[in-house]
Amino acid sequence: MGAGHPECPERLDAIEDRLLITGVGAALERREAPLAALAELELAHDRLLIAAIRGLSDQLADDVQAGGPAYAQIDPDTALNGHTWNAALRAAGAALAATDAVLAGEVENAFCAVRPPGHHACRAKAMGFCFFNNIAVAVKYALARHGLKRVAIVDFDVHHGNGTEDIIRGDERILMVSFFQHPFYPYTGTDARDNNMVNLPVPAYTQGAEVRELIERMWIPRLEAFKPEMIFISAGFDAHRDDALGQMGLNEQDYAWITQRIKDVAKRHAGGRIVSCLEGGYNLAALGRSVEAHIRVLADLQTH
Repeated sequence: MGAGHPECPERLDAIEDRLLITGVGAALERREAPLAALAELELAHDRLLIAAIRGLSDQLADDVQAGGPAYAQIDPDTALNGHTWNAALRAAGAALAATDAVLAGEVENAFCAVRPPGHHACRAKAMGFCFFNNIAVAVKYALARHGLKRVAIVDFDVHHGNGTEDIIRGDERILMVSFFQHPFYPYTGTDARDNNMVNLPVPAYTQGAEVRELIERMWIPRLEAFKPEMIFISAGFDAHRDDALGQMGLNEQDYAWITQRIKDVAKRHAGGRIVSCLEGGYNLAALGRSVEAHIRVLADLQTH
C-alpha cells in the first residue's frame, strides 16, 4: 500500500515472530500458498473487476521499469502496485488450498496468514485495503467444486464485512454471522434484511464480556440450527483494545474464547472443519498475540 500504511508487510512478520518465540510455530504444518485460478476468482467476482486489477498492476510493473509511479490509488485508503496482482492471487489461493486440504481430511483446520485482506472486496469493487474477497472465493468454491450444502462464515473484524455480505447476500446455503463497531467504516451492515445474515453492530468501547454475551445469545443458536458442514472465519484482530484503527476493547483471551465457541460448533456439525483467513489487525504486538491465541485453540495447544 506504500510507506506508512497500516496494512504493511510487518503484519505477517509480527505473526511469524510471535509463533517463533512462543514455540507455537514448531507445532504447525506450514504450506506455501498457490496462485488462485481466474475461474475460481470468478465464483465470487465480476470479470471486469478481475481484469481491471490485473491490468492496473501490470501497468504499474511496466511503469516502475520505466521510472514511473510505483502506486495507484483505487480509493483514499487503498493502493496497488506492480506486485499486487500476484499477492492478491496468492491470498485467495491460500484460502482455496486450505479448503481443499481440510475437505480432503489432510488437516482438521487451517489458518491462512495472508495479505492483502479480503472482506471489504465486493463482487464488482475493490475497497478498504481489499482486492479479492479471500473468504467469499473459498466459500463459493466449497459449494461449487466440493458440493457442500451448508457453509457458515464468522467475521469478527472490527469493520463490517460489506464485501462478503454483497457477494453472499440471499444465498441460503451460506449463513454469515458477525459483530462490528458501528458507526464506523464502511458504514454498512445495519440494514441487512436477508435471512442468511446475523449482523451485530456494537458501539465504540464495547468490551469483550459484552461481545461474548451477544455471541452466546445471537450467533450460537443460529449456527447450531443451521448445522454448517464447514466454517470459514474472517479473522480480523483490530477489535483489540490496543488497536488504534478501531475503538473496541477485546483482548487475546476474548479471541481464544470466540475461537473455541466456533470450534465447538464445527466439532458438532462439520467434523471440525474450519478455514480461517487473516483480515485486519494493525497493532503489531497485539496482532501477534491475538493470532497466537487463535491458533492455539485451533491446533489444541495448551496456553502457557
